[in-house]
Amino acid sequence: MKKPFHVRNIKRWFKYKYLLLTRAKGGPSLVAMGFSIGLFVEMFTLPTAGLAFFLIFPLIYLFRASMAAALIGFVFGKVIYIPMSFLNRMVGGWVLPRGARHNLLHMLPSWLDTFIKFNLKLIVGGMIVGAVLGILCYFPIKWLLELYHHNRKERRRKRKEQLTLTSDANN
Repeated sequence: MKKPFHVRNIKRWFKYKYLLLTRAKGGPSLVAMGFSIGLFVEMFTLPTAGLAFFLIFPLIYLFRASMAAALIGFVFGKVIYIPMSFLNRMVGGWVLPRGARHNLLHMLPSWLDTFIKFNLKLIVGGMIVGAVLGILCYFPIKWLLELYHHNRKERRRKRKEQLTLTSDANN
């Protein structure tokens, strides 16, 4: 029978999910890749009215990354989005040629015209800044998770040695 929900079990549930994430199959590279994908997609989700969120699913499948880590990266991206949006708009302004919006807007239907008029710099800049942030975050996260795995293996090895020494001393 399933136990009823209690607020005091939330901490235990989060710890369990954390352990599942750190011990995910495929190791640290898949978790770091998932985080990077989530962060990348978040940098241009807001100007696309949330539709870019659906890009996470094929990217996770394509790169065989961790979905849980991608969602964590996505949430982290939401936290840092407001300060990064100024950088996104600036980078989008540098990359887009002058008059690109006006040339593009003549080819689009009118309902899409007003939407893109204001968000084109944010979308383009967000893709570039998101890709750079994703690459920059991939390596530290991967190295930290590898360090965690290495330390865990060392602790387990030492514990096993102690158990064998105590069992030999008892015999």
